[in-house]
Amino acid sequence: MAPPSKYTPEFREEAVQIALRSSKTISETARELELNPETLRGWVKKYRKQKEPAAGTPLTLDERARLKEQDRRIRELEMENSFLKECAAYFAKDPR
Repeated sequence: MAPPSKYTPEFREEAVQIALRSSKTISETARELELNPETLRGWVKKYRKQKEPAAGTPLTLDERARLKEQDRRIRELEMENSFLKECAAYFAKDPR
């Protein structure tokens, strides 16, 4: 039988949240929290697996709305990018 963990569930949850929100690597975050990097990496992996929606699960209304908005924004940015490429080509051949 494994010995009881020296880390409380609250500490684990907080460490995972810090690791996910931080721009630092898991190893750097683990060092700051005085943890073994593999321990924190395991907690993060377990957290992601629990929070990950099952494959084939339909999107929620909020997720569909966000996806639709992102698609619209991508189309808009692609049009802007195309326009800027045309402008750059025009000014590149203008012999001023």
